[in-house]
Amino acid sequence: MIQEDIIIIGGGPCGLSAAIELEREGFNPLVIEKGNIVNAVYNYPTHQTFFSSAEKLEIGDVPFVNEQHKPSRYQALNYYREVVKRKKVRVNAFEKVDKIEKQSDGTFLSFTTNQKNEETIYHSKYVVIATGYYDHPNMMNISGEELPHVFHYFKESHPYFDKDVVVIGGKNSAVDASIELHKAGARVTNLYRGSEYSKSVKPWILPEFDALVRNEQVNMQFRAEINEITNDEVIFTVDGEVKRVKAEFVFAMTGYIPDHNFLRKMDISIDEETGRPQFDSETMETNVEGAFIAGVIAAGNNANEIFIENGRFHGKLIAAELKGRK
Repeated sequence: MIQEDIIIIGGGPCGLSAAIELEREGFNPLVIEKGNIVNAVYNYPTHQTFFSSAEKLEIGDVPFVNEQHKPSRYQALNYYREVVKRKKVRVNAFEKVDKIEKQSDGTFLSFTTNQKNEETIYHSKYVVIATGYYDHPNMMNISGEELPHVFHYFKESHPYFDKDVVVIGGKNSAVDASIELHKAGARVTNLYRGSEYSKSVKPWILPEFDALVRNEQVNMQFRAEINEITNDEVIFTVDGEVKRVKAEFVFAMTGYIPDHNFLRKMDISIDEETGRPQFDSETMETNVEGAFIAGVIAAGNNANEIFIENGRFHGKLIAAELKGRK
């Protein structure tokens, strides 16, 4: 068993920020990350440009110097690597936290497994859960969703040149994927259950996509309810009429949700309607004393409520609270 001050689960920007803020207050936190640092950012599409400006992605008072107003995925990865090096953040990468158990004395045991399948137990007074939501797609629960040509993540458009591709969803990720797939020479159909473009689509993306739709370069189907995915088609309904479209590949860009089961196993209360964990917004402490949350996981099912640019400040709240308990 390894003794630690504080265990932080999740090495995204918000988890790293929390570690830096806690270090400033004299703690020695350990970040445990099942991938490598900012794993969700790494999994963004390779062409991704952030919606936020560089200064709004900064953590640890380390300037994000960037020529462009909105940094790219590559630039963000480089920045966060530099922050970890400069601030000497302790990170155990490629180590997965399987469960956390609270002990009778109020402390916590964190059980982990690394990439070599080696198990470790950490004992700490406090835990901070900053696991985000990107690892858990919002499943449609329809037949065929589990087929090997169906994906919930979009990385790169090149492999789909000259292929019939269906994109399900109508928000930023779906619209962006449709545009990139078209640029790469795919034949794109976009199926969206809404009756018009989502208001959440960024204004600098929508005109380009709308032009593709109006010029019939992307087959846009509004009010589309997905019935089934087969080996070579997507079957859907529009206003009661059943339709079919050829699909060699399917990208179900239906959003992501937090890992509620992990929180529930810790006895953290979850609002069934919103998916929001019970926590004190001034300290980020949950209903389980000594267990804190940071980042987008605090938003529950509404992932559009918390981003890096506001979740990065959660660590300061946690650090201030724990400083007072020293």
